[in-house]
Amino acid sequence: MTIIQAIILGIVEGVTEFLPISSTGHLILTSKLLGIPDSDFLKSFEIAIQFGAILAVVVLYFKKLVTNFKTWKKVLIAFLPTAVIGFLFYKIIKNIFLSSSLLVVWSLFLGGVILIFFELWNKKRESIILSIGEINNKKSFWIGVWQSISAIPGISRSGATIVGGMAMGISREAIVEFSFLLAVPTMAAATGYDLLKSASAFSFDQLHLLALGFVISFIVAILSIKWLINFIKNHTFISFGVYRIVASVLFYFLVIR
Repeated sequence: MTIIQAIILGIVEGVTEFLPISSTGHLILTSKLLGIPDSDFLKSFEIAIQFGAILAVVVLYFKKLVTNFKTWKKVLIAFLPTAVIGFLFYKIIKNIFLSSSLLVVWSLFLGGVILIFFELWNKKRESIILSIGEINNKKSFWIGVWQSISAIPGISRSGATIVGGMAMGISREAIVEFSFLLAVPTMAAATGYDLLKSASAFSFDQLHLLALGFVISFIVAILSIKWLINFIKNHTFISFGVYRIVASVLFYFLVIR
């Protein structure tokens, strides 16, 4: 991997992590487009730079994360299902799922179709939960169950949690913010566990690539989060569904065919 490739992947991660379009899927397919050889280092790099994007949430939501114990409790409850799934199926996720471009393309396509139909179905429903403070522990757990589906690359962690939350009557603004916060323990655990398991997969000379991807994803993610917060005030996620379908078709012909 070159420095330019690390920068590009950092930008892709920062832009896509919090949008319902799958950052992991985009990293896998972008790596293929850039001609980066599949390796344990690449897989660990793709996981590790996600923590840079998560640090952006910590910076932007520092006060809420530190001072609101009730919010933290709900976030940790939502984290549990994903933690269990990730621990039990770690080898399958990393060695099989993360190596399948075809799986990513299909997940992008089907996720886009589902997102469009969900928004059309949901547009006439009124939200009954307007803030994170109104989300109870039971709903927090089920949001976590929805998030665990994103163990399949291409599904989108944020997309799964947002759709699941809105289906339960949580407002768009509240579930998007909850998804931001839930990303902190989820990706911190994923990054830490993977680096613990795979530290030997890369050499000391490659650490600068990890650091570069981390910093780039952090900076870009801050801009992406601020943009998404403004976007959802007046828009649905249908445009993201359309994008997913178009991207899946393009990736299919550019990467797989």
